[in-house]
Amino acid sequence: MKSFKYVDYLWEDKKAFQFKDNQVDLFLYRSNILGADLRITNYGGGNTSCKTIEKDPLTNEEVEVMWVKGSGGDIGTLTRSGIAGLYTKRLRNLKKVYGGLDDEDRMVGLFNHCIYDLDSKAPSIDTPLHGLLPFAHIDHLHPDALIAVAAAEDSEKVTKEIWGDTMGWLPWQRPGFDLGLQLEKCLANNPGIRGIVLGSHGLFTWGDTSYECYVNSLEVVEKASEYIEQKIKEKGSVFGGQKIESLPKKDRLEKAAQIMPLLRGLCSSENRMIGHFSDTDVVMEFINSNDLERLAPMGTSCPDHFLRTKIQPLVLNLDKNEDLLDVDAILKKLEPVFKSYRQEYVDYYNTCKKENSPAVRDANPVIIIYPGIGMFSFAKNKQTARVASEFYINAINVMRGAEAITSYTSLPRQEAFDIEYWLLEEAKLQRMPKEQPLSRKVALVTGAGGGIGKAIADKLVAEGANVVLTDVNEQSLIEANATYKRDVATYAVCDVTNTDSIASAYKKAILEFGGVDIIVHSAGLAISKALEDTTYKDWNILQNILVKGQFDLAKQATKIMRKQGLGGDYIAIASKNGLVAGPNNVAYGTAKAAQQHMVRLLAAELGKDQIRVNTVNPDGVIVGSKIWEGAWAEGRAKANGITVEELPAFYAKRNLLNEIITPEDIANGVFSLVGILDKSTGNIINVDGGMANAFVR
Repeated sequence: MKSFKYVDYLWEDKKAFQFKDNQVDLFLYRSNILGADLRITNYGGGNTSCKTIEKDPLTNEEVEVMWVKGSGGDIGTLTRSGIAGLYTKRLRNLKKVYGGLDDEDRMVGLFNHCIYDLDSKAPSIDTPLHGLLPFAHIDHLHPDALIAVAAAEDSEKVTKEIWGDTMGWLPWQRPGFDLGLQLEKCLANNPGIRGIVLGSHGLFTWGDTSYECYVNSLEVVEKASEYIEQKIKEKGSVFGGQKIESLPKKDRLEKAAQIMPLLRGLCSSENRMIGHFSDTDVVMEFINSNDLERLAPMGTSCPDHFLRTKIQPLVLNLDKNEDLLDVDAILKKLEPVFKSYRQEYVDYYNTCKKENSPAVRDANPVIIIYPGIGMFSFAKNKQTARVASEFYINAINVMRGAEAITSYTSLPRQEAFDIEYWLLEEAKLQRMPKEQPLSRKVALVTGAGGGIGKAIADKLVAEGANVVLTDVNEQSLIEANATYKRDVATYAVCDVTNTDSIASAYKKAILEFGGVDIIVHSAGLAISKALEDTTYKDWNILQNILVKGQFDLAKQATKIMRKQGLGGDYIAIASKNGLVAGPNNVAYGTAKAAQQHMVRLLAAELGKDQIRVNTVNPDGVIVGSKIWEGAWAEGRAKANGITVEELPAFYAKRNLLNEIITPEDIANGVFSLVGILDKSTGNIINVDGGMANAFVR
């Protein structure tokens, strides 16, 4: 086993042995473990390949085929379906028809004529960079340490100092067919080299086997990392030393939670955004430094970085001890800063655009820096916001290394623009699937540990929302949250009878996703007793969970939603019993009626803020509902003179449609209000199969 200090050696002989001599499987394995180390390459960054001998299905002859990561993929999660298989000879024959730099975009279309595997992913712009090199296994990576070398002043000289004659070097050039030709030429002029550094871009390394390629890549990255750390020791500090101290962790999170809804609202002036917050040591060292003001406006260097982070971040003009509770005062400070940033971005676009450039995109910042507090990122969904943050951390590492070596250099603005507004990049954006109805929205659902609440959360997630699951039972929340993919949901233990507990849940929603747009109060319990058997304890617990909980949830949510300025939705899960008088139901029915009228009152008050408040009334949800697991079922069976086992059929027969009502039906009712009926407020939707005595009008 190899030993490395700065990168992770993840190759397992036992696992690799399982692939035997299947070179494609070994290439995929190598790709995945390289992508698992964010210091080597970030999500979606870099690409890998291998070449094999296959039988041509048309001639039955043996031909060389190159397998390479397809367009838009991620090497950390790469599978067979994410790669392209091309005839290597055909790809190299494209040199005969290449017409120079103005012909780059046309060449991408010609890659399809080189396809060997008909199930291939669309070949990426980097395909010829792999195809024109002769090696069986090739890695193109964006390690922080290597980009630091590539982005350092006198990069070529530094490359020579670190690796001597064992590494080639090429100046910055936009990826494409010509860069592949330059790699080929560099190798011809420097036979025996182990890799090539691409100025302001990244690294190419190779090997005869997947393992040799992997180790070669790690050794090159390790040597650059060692060099940088030695330079930092010699300088004694990075980024010009510390300018300000961070607030303590607890205070940072509190400040972040206070300001994040405001930032989200400002970033959403064109499109609603989802947020992410980071205050890691790497982030804080940079944003608290003397060199922040000099380095941040320079922008990033590697194309993969600024495509996701925008050309530069927005640095807030706020003191770390600023009173963030005075929302109007803070907005007066922030609004001009955001306006200036947007104008600067539009000026950048207008200065660099060409006749065929795509229209200017959203001019709001992606990365926002608050010295002393942390770094915020905002994008169309949580994954994109998180990945943008990770990429900017990579950029910080690059600046740190380049400044230690000599000094950091960023791409010229025109070069950056030509990447950002590349027609091929625009075409990729246009191919993205249509966003779901609730994408870019954050929902908080109470009682989401199971039953109706979990079904509602499932529906909201299925329609594109991020969801914060809350419940008093943490184990139920852990199990429920485990059913979702990363970046989709989180959970917070929340007792809706406790104001501080509700505040903590909202804080979790803000720090995780940037704010909140949809509140669904589904938490509850049911007590069915005659008047003489109903205790004050019964009465109070129903009032506290159903009524006071709803009041407190709405009160705190409204404060957040007003900060965002994006409107919102509040849905109360009430009951048919709030409309219909029945026996043995005085405490529960009264609480449900209070919920329903509170909705009307809130709708009347909050309409001016574009906050819609509505009610969904279930009835007879027996299958899958936690309420029916205990005494409530026994009480309702007794009140109706039947057995518990007879309840599902009884409730189905008594509604007009003779339908059994499920938690999923209630979830559909919620979605209709938050995803379709965007001009409805103060309404009640009965999801009960049709109960004539519960008709609202």
